[in-house]
Amino acid sequence: MKLLKSLCAAALLAASAPLMAQDEVWTPEPVVTIENADWSRDAVLYQINTRQFTEEGTFAAAQEELPRLKELGVDILWLMPVHPIGEVNRKGTLGSPYSVKDYTAINPEFGTKEEFRAFVDAAHDQGFKVILDLVANHTAWDHPLARENPDWYEKSWDGSFRPTPWWDWSDIIDLDWSEPGVRKHIGEAMEYWVREFDIDGYRADVAGYIPLDFWETMRGRLEAIRPVFMLGEVQDTAFHHEAFDATYAWDWHNTSKAVASGKAGPTSFYGYYAENESLWPREAMRMTYIENHDSNAWEGSVTENYANGLAAATALSFTGEGLPLIYNGMEACNTKRLEFFEKDPIDWSLLGDEEACPYGVLLQDLIAFRKDNSALANGRWGARMEKVETDSPENVLAWVRQNESNKVLGLFNFSAEPVQVSFKDGLPAGTYSTFATGETVVITEDSSVQLAPWGFALYSR
Repeated sequence: MKLLKSLCAAALLAASAPLMAQDEVWTPEPVVTIENADWSRDAVLYQINTRQFTEEGTFAAAQEELPRLKELGVDILWLMPVHPIGEVNRKGTLGSPYSVKDYTAINPEFGTKEEFRAFVDAAHDQGFKVILDLVANHTAWDHPLARENPDWYEKSWDGSFRPTPWWDWSDIIDLDWSEPGVRKHIGEAMEYWVREFDIDGYRADVAGYIPLDFWETMRGRLEAIRPVFMLGEVQDTAFHHEAFDATYAWDWHNTSKAVASGKAGPTSFYGYYAENESLWPREAMRMTYIENHDSNAWEGSVTENYANGLAAATALSFTGEGLPLIYNGMEACNTKRLEFFEKDPIDWSLLGDEEACPYGVLLQDLIAFRKDNSALANGRWGARMEKVETDSPENVLAWVRQNESNKVLGLFNFSAEPVQVSFKDGLPAGTYSTFATGETVVITEDSSVQLAPWGFALYSR
């Protein structure tokens, strides 16, 4: 009887609810409410591992490299954590930059606050933006907070401080984000660097381990100081709504490694790009990276991970939908895994040697190509990828990105055999300029294009 009464009540309630008029327009509310800074429109990220970037491993030495990075064409400089490193349970001789001992101090290994300020000012003078790596999930064991506010930390079953579960992060201990004091302390530190040193935003380490509402609140507080760019180490659509401009495309990275090394075919990308178009906000910038500090140290160098498919995968990361990243040393064909806890400077000996390191030229050319073609812009500014139907889908990934003034055709042969690509419809048709050479090419529905093993072709008009 109670169930019958409940069902009747629900039916009456539904019947009394106002119905949408037949001619009423259902206008959805915007999902993404943050404003992306205009300078992020076609920006390319460059990650600096300060310890390994130069022989000296200092801000002053890194500052001397800014003109070279300007010539390369990158825009946003992401500095790995710049703060003092904990000594208790330290890994290796110098420790991990992600074991932070003080959120408002500078690691003396890298220099002083004055030298850091000089680096930021010089970068701004040359047109760069600078973002800092923020490690908000955990601190070093000997961070003063552990002594002054032990209740601000997560505890293990026996009441002891503990690292993040499951991972081998024995040199850090987790903060407890249910504690208001934690939010206040981290939030004020974030404001400090933006207000006092004019930094342009943050890369948030393990952003998904921290409550989303904290990031959303802080985005507003930082924007009240200056426009910022936020990159989150997380793969979740919700983080783009009110907090982050960009997040990690781990699925793209893992897929690209499998395809470039011949372990999977190019159709493996379809799942990623289908989800990217249907599930993710149009404004989302997803970092399609070949290498960063983690992948280099723990997965392998770019040559280990990408083998013969490195050039094609890199070209895809710069021209397909996504935000490209260069990890320091890639432009000099660095082939070693950089030590994480020791001094291990990048070998720059091949920098600028076009014969020995053509990859460096490729990166510079891809950046220039990207900036010359508005269809390749980041997030909401760029054009969607449209699949091009060919007779070689098992070997070739093909697409077009176009807007009212620009069209780019991309063809990528992810196989060890040469391929003569023929088209099945008129989508790729047009008169184009060829990437890098500038040669004019006319493509019709009946055309075919020869691709070398692990080769690619880019055309624009």
